[in-house]
Parts: sequence; C-alpha cells; structure tokens
Amino acid sequence: MRPFAALYSGITGLRNAAYEAGIAPAKALGVPVVSVGNLTVGGTGKTPMVAWFVRELQRRGRRPGVLSRGYRAAEGGRNEEGILLEELLPGVPHVQRADRVEGGRELEAEGVDVVVLDDGFQHRRLRRDVDLVLVDATRPWGLPAPAEGGEPVCAVLPRGFLREAPRGVRRASAVVFTRCDQASAEELERLDARFEAIAPGVPRTRAAHRAVAVRTPEGRREVDVLRGREVALVSGLGNPEAFARTAREAGAVVVADLRFPDHHHYDRAELDRAVPAGATILCSAKDAVKLDALGVACLVLEVELAWIAGEPVIAALLDSLPATDARRVR
Repeated sequence: MRPFAALYSGITGLRNAAYEAGIAPAKALGVPVVSVGNLTVGGTGKTPMVAWFVRELQRRGRRPGVLSRGYRAAEGGRNEEGILLEELLPGVPHVQRADRVEGGRELEAEGVDVVVLDDGFQHRRLRRDVDLVLVDATRPWGLPAPAEGGEPVCAVLPRGFLREAPRGVRRASAVVFTRCDQASAEELERLDARFEAIAPGVPRTRAAHRAVAVRTPEGRREVDVLRGREVALVSGLGNPEAFARTAREAGAVVVADLRFPDHHHYDRAELDRAVPAGATILCSAKDAVKLDALGVACLVLEVELAWIAGEPVIAALLDSLPATDARRVR
C-alpha cells in the first residue's frame, strides 16, 4: 500500500497547497463557521462534540445550525448521525448536503447566525472562523497498536487511516484530544509532545466522552443499571474498542462483542444470527437509530462530552466569533 499512500498524500498535499496559496479560494458565508473535524477516518467522537458546541453557542445567545455531508444517508433521508443530532438538539436546523457551501447558504436562509460544520477539516472549499481537530487519544492515527506491541501505523489512506499528513493540523485553531480518560498519563504526555513537534503553538485541549445514562424500553435510567448486567455489545463505529471500554467501566458484563463496519446498515436476520439467544443488546446512541428502525429491543448507552483540560481555550475561540454580517465576501 505504500505507493498508493504516497500518491494519496501527494494529491492531498497539492490540494492543500492550492488553498493556502489562494489558487483555490475558499467561499465565505455571511455568518461565522465553526468546524469540528478529524485527521483520521471517523471514530473520534465528533457527534457529542458537535452537540456540545451547539448548546454552548445557544447559551451565548446565538442561533446555531448544523451542516454535514450526510455520508451514507438513505435517498431523501438522513444518516444515523443526522437523526441522532435531531434527537440531541431538537429544533436546531440541520442541513445534510454534499455541497457544503450551498448547504451553508440554506442554513443562512433559515435564520441561523453561526454554522457548526460537522466533519469539515478537509472540506477546504468553505471558509471557517474556528477550525477544531479531534484526535482520539487511544487511536491518534486511526489504527490500534499492534497486538504484539509497538507503535500503531501512522500513514495516510489506504495504508493507514489518516485523511492527510499529520502536519495538516498546523492550520487548526486548536486540537482536542478525546477519550483522554481511556489513555494513561504516559500516553497523553507522549501524544502532547508529538503534536507539539508536529504543530508547535497550536493549542491542545483534553476531553472525555462519559456515560451519562442508559435508555431502556421503560425509559431513561442511571448508568448503574448496567452494573453486573450481562449484555451483548452491538456496534458499527469507527472505534468500537472505546465503546466496549465505556460499557465495561459502567459495570456491564460483556458476554459478546459484535463489531460491524462504521455506518453499517443492519438487517434483522443478520442480528438474529449474530446475537446469542436471550442476550440483552447494548449499543451506542448512533447505532440505536438503526436498531430502533428494525424494531430491535436494546439498551442504549448515552454519552456526553466532558472537558478535562483546556475548556477556557475553546471558550475564547467561541467568544472571538464575529457577529453576523451579511456583507461578508461570498
């Protein structure tokens, strides 16, 4: 895969250089844009982060809207992340559109005064005012460490899971290390040093995605309802290991851990074959969107963002957002 990775890296590097030089100019909206993105292919916990930003902007008196591509959405519908954000953020406008510039203008027409761009770090065509990069502290380059030990592969697609070379983080407003509660102090120190070397001066913050409740057929319950309970995990996530750790830390006894590809479209027959007879399914809120549609009874582990360090940096970035100005250059 090395030759293909080198070709991919060259193409992304040229594209980024074109934007940096102004050869490929970015389009601006008449409202500020906050981008939440990755260096890697999925799995960093963007959805809870997007929800946090929208609520924080609302607390500041702003009228935010969410803009995303809608990856693998059904024809004429939303993908599971879009449906989940509608549940988490009732009444907040959300546009899923491959053309993010046109999608942003659609949100402007709906009256929003800040656009939160979901998964937008590599989407250079839309100008943004704040550019955040999420890095999973347990899998900073997207791939887990080898079973035999050593460092995980740090390479772009298709050899690794990076969407672009790590130096791309230099254009970020800040880096957010997520799932820091699942990494050791030594791992976090090494990660901090690595990113200081890659992007000196770019602020680095730390966050966790903590279980806050369990949704059951009878209603929402405290996380303690999982303590000592035997469950079969069902997940179609970018980092299923992180979900499994959170479930175990909540006290669940995992009798089966069924992992499917990210954005997997389930079918009932597939689950009937895979899930042990009589087992209680525990899934993420993202997977619950699709399992509920199939009529599959399950427990849903709900998580929320919790800041560990650096929240004042993020607050300062939000406070720096300009007021809406329809005269901004398009």
